[in-house]
Amino acid sequence: MKTDVPAATFITIQNIGKHYAEGDNQRTIFTDLNLDIHRGAFVALLGQSGSGKSTLLNLLGGIDLPDRGQIRIGDQIITELTEVQRTQFRRRHIGFIFQFFNLIPTLTVEENLLLPLELNNIATPDQRGHALALLHEIGLGARQGSFPERLSGGEQQRLAIARALVHRPALVLADEPTGNLDSATGERILDLLLNLHQQVGTTIIMVTHSREVATRADRLLYLDGGQIREIGR
Repeated sequence: MKTDVPAATFITIQNIGKHYAEGDNQRTIFTDLNLDIHRGAFVALLGQSGSGKSTLLNLLGGIDLPDRGQIRIGDQIITELTEVQRTQFRRRHIGFIFQFFNLIPTLTVEENLLLPLELNNIATPDQRGHALALLHEIGLGARQGSFPERLSGGEQQRLAIARALVHRPALVLADEPTGNLDSATGERILDLLLNLHQQVGTTIIMVTHSREVATRADRLLYLDGGQIREIGR
């Protein structure tokens, strides 16, 4: 991804419309949605269940396409890419953090962490060294040969966060990253995400139901009725 794109236009969402068929009816998610996000921002996205928060992450990640409108990330209009091109773009430039971790149970901690590097064909010795240093930074350096089922929920989420950042993506999309964790573990996970964000300079968009978690971000957005509005702390 080119790095000479002005910060104010790193992510631009223009006139997005999205609906889903529900039986004989259509459920409208977005109507002419518009949003700009700066490079390096940490954005918290709030809203009621069913308001479209996860749908928005899927659209930004190129997993789904809008019915109309345009999404630009950096210098790439992802809504004009083919499915294969969107997959390649996602692998190279986006890290996903899911509420349910999505670790591969048959791979070790180290293998899960290295997977984005392998998929992008950048698993060089230097990149592997960076990955192992990251593993130690999240407190799992001694667990690299373990399988995910041997890890606690907090450890699995730390690994999922590290995996999302190991290939130094331009954008991280996090869907309720602390939603299944107790408050103390969730706080540690959020601290880790913030620390790694500051070190790497990655733009983060985080869906959360927790206003306490959201206030750790530098921008708060609320999704309601197919539109986004800025809210204060």
